[in-house]
Amino acid sequence: MKKDKEKVIDEVWTEDHVRSFLQVRAHDGSDTDFHMLLKAYQSMRASDFELFVQFFLGDGRNLNATGRDGRSVLQIVDQHRHGAEYAEILRSAGASA
Repeated sequence: MKKDKEKVIDEVWTEDHVRSFLQVRAHDGSDTDFHMLLKAYQSMRASDFELFVQFFLGDGRNLNATGRDGRSVLQIVDQHRHGAEYAEILRSAGASA
C-alpha cells in the first residue's frame, strides 16, 4: 500500500504560516499560551520559532505560561537534548525558568 503523504524536510515557512500558530488552541483545558508555544516549539526550526516568539509577544502572550503539570515551555525545552537553541530564544525574549 502506498503512503498518501510524504515526509517534508526543510519545509520553507512563510511569515503567515508561522503567524498561523497564534490560532492554535488547546482542547484539553491547558493554558492557551502554553499550548500554542509548545506546539510551535515542536513544529518549527529554531529560526522560525524565533520569529514566532516575536509574533507571540506582539500579541500580548505569556512566555511563562505553564501546562497542567506546572512546567513552562522553557522548563520542558531545557530538558531536551537538542533544545538549547530554543531555550536561548525563550530566555532572550524574557522567559524565566
